Amino acid sequence: MATTIEYIEYICEQIKGIGEIRYKKMFGEFMVYVNEKPVITVCNNTAFVKKLDSIQEMMQNAETGFPYKGAKEHYILDVDESDFCQKVVSEIEKVTPLPKPRKSKP
Repeated sequence: MATTIEYIEYICEQIKGIGEIRYKKMFGEFMVYVNEKPVITVCNNTAFVKKLDSIQEMMQNAETGFPYKGAKEHYILDVDESDFCQKVVSEIEKVTPLPKPRKSKP
């Protein structure tokens, strides 16, 4: 089951107020960016965040899973808890570097 636009927009609504939020369709699923940093991978209407030391304590009771075949294990973010989502995503955004610009082909 592919992710729906409604679900992506719901996630963005839950985390609004923590920075500039946008999403991009990638490989049939989505990536949510905060301040141009990739923070949430969304696959099959499930929000995944990387297992980072900075959120380990907050996410200790969270389920885990794999967003796609070959991916590392991620935490599954409970997007229904807006305040919690904002705290987790804020921490992820702080430690996530901006993606390196791609070199243009000649």
